[in-house]
Amino acid sequence: MNMQEIFDIVIRHAEIIDGTAAPRFDGDIGIKGDRIAKIGDLSGATGRQEIDARGLVVSPGFIDAHTHDDRAMLSEGDMVPKVSQGVTTVIGGNCGISLAPMTQAAPTAVTPPLDLLDRTGDWFRYQRFGDYLDDLRANPASTNCAMLVGHSTLRVTTMDDLKREATDAEIEAMRNYVSEALESGAIGVSTGLAYPTARAATTEEIIEVCRPLTQYNGLYCTHMRDEGDDIMASLEETFRVGRELKVPVVISHHKLTGVKNHGRSVQTLERISQAMKQQPVCLDCYPYTASSTILNYEHASGASRTIVTWSRTMPQYVGWDLDAVARELGCSIKEAVQRLVPAGALYFRMDDADVQRILQFDETMIGSDGLPHDEMPHPRLWGTFPRVLGHYGRSLGLFSLEKAIHKMSGLTATRFGLANRGVIREGAYADIAIFDAQTVSDQATFEKPVVPSLGIDTVLVNGVVVWKDGKHSGSRPGRVLRREAV
Repeated sequence: MNMQEIFDIVIRHAEIIDGTAAPRFDGDIGIKGDRIAKIGDLSGATGRQEIDARGLVVSPGFIDAHTHDDRAMLSEGDMVPKVSQGVTTVIGGNCGISLAPMTQAAPTAVTPPLDLLDRTGDWFRYQRFGDYLDDLRANPASTNCAMLVGHSTLRVTTMDDLKREATDAEIEAMRNYVSEALESGAIGVSTGLAYPTARAATTEEIIEVCRPLTQYNGLYCTHMRDEGDDIMASLEETFRVGRELKVPVVISHHKLTGVKNHGRSVQTLERISQAMKQQPVCLDCYPYTASSTILNYEHASGASRTIVTWSRTMPQYVGWDLDAVARELGCSIKEAVQRLVPAGALYFRMDDADVQRILQFDETMIGSDGLPHDEMPHPRLWGTFPRVLGHYGRSLGLFSLEKAIHKMSGLTATRFGLANRGVIREGAYADIAIFDAQTVSDQATFEKPVVPSLGIDTVLVNGVVVWKDGKHSGSRPGRVLRREAV
C-alpha cells in the first residue's frame, strides 16, 4: 500500500507560469520546507496547509531589479509595499547609494543623494559592509535581498571634497572597501554618476575602484552619467567599464529624459543590442513616465511637471506641484527649489512611447526604483509589477503574460546570479506569487500613491506565506542572497 505523501503546503488547481517564458500549464505544487518538492497531479497527497488556486495564476515571486530598500528592510521589515504586489526578492544598494560602509559618525546633514535612504544619518552606522549584511541576516525582512555596495557612499566615506577626482590613495581605500563588501556577500558595485557626489569621478576612477569585481565575478550596475542629450556617450562609458573589468553591466532604469530626446530609445536599444553581442549587458526599466529622486533645479527646469515628495525645510509643501509652491511663496522656481532643499521630487520628463519600447525590449527586466522613505512616494513603490501585468500587458498587449512574468522573475534571477530563484520547478526555492490575471492592476496614483494593488491573492517567500487576502501574515522569512552561477 502506498503511503500518502505529505507536504508542508500544497497549492492545488494552479495555472502555472514558470518564469522561463514557456507556455503555461496546469498542475499542483507541493512544498517541503523552503523548496518546491513536486509539481504535477498531487490529488493523492495532502498538505499541512492547502491553498486552492483555482482560477488563479501561480508564478515565481517577482524580483525587483532596482530598489532603494536598504534601510526599509530593517526599519520596515514587513516590506508591505513589495509583498503586496508579489515581490519576493529585492536588489538593493542601487544608484551608488548604500547604507554601508560609512566610517564617519552619523552625519548631522546627510549628503544628497544618500538622504534618499535616511535623512537623519542614524542608519549610516555600519563601518563594514559585512556588518550591514550581518544585521540583515540577524533581523530578516519579509523579502529576500541581494545587495550592491554604492560608489557614492564610498566617496562620501573616503573623500574630503566630492567635487574633485579621487587621489590614488582614495581609490585604493575605496577598492579595499569593495573587496570587503564582495567578500562579505555583496553581489556587485553600483554607481550614480549623474549625482553631484560622483560627477567628478573619471571613468578610470570607476574602473580602478571596481577592480575587485573581476576577481569575485560581481556586477557593475549604473545610474549612468546622462540619460538625456549625452546618453550615447554614457552608454559607451558603461560598456567600457564592463569590458575592461570583464564583468556584466546593468543599465539602471533605462530611460530618455527631455522632450528633444523623446523617441531616441530606438537608437539606444539598437546600440545596447549590438553591445550585448560583444559582452554581458542587461537593463531594467520602471513602467512610468515620471522619475523620482532628490529635488534640484536642473531636473525641474526640464520637466513638464514637478511634484514635491518631501522637504526637510518646508514639509508643508509635500505633495504640491513645484509651480504652485513658487506661486504661494511669490518667488521663481529656482528660488523655490533653494528654499525647499534638502527635498525630493517627481519629474515628468519621459514619453510613454519610449517607456513602452524599452519595456517591450526582449532583455528588459523590471525594477521599481521606489523610494520607501518619501512622505509622498512615487506610485511605483506600490504599483510597479501589477502595472506591468495589467496596464502594459493585459490592456496594451505589449507582451504575453508568460513574457511579462519572465521579465519579472526568471530573467532577473539569471542576470543577477540568484540560483534556484525566479522559477517554478522542482528543487527551486518556494518564492511564489498567486494572482488573478484578469484583475491584477496597480491602484497607486500620483495623487494617492500609498495604495495596495488589486488581484494579488497569496505570496510565499522561502515556503512561508507573507501575504494573503490583502493582509501581511507577520512572517519575515527573507534571506540575504549571494551571486552564484545560474
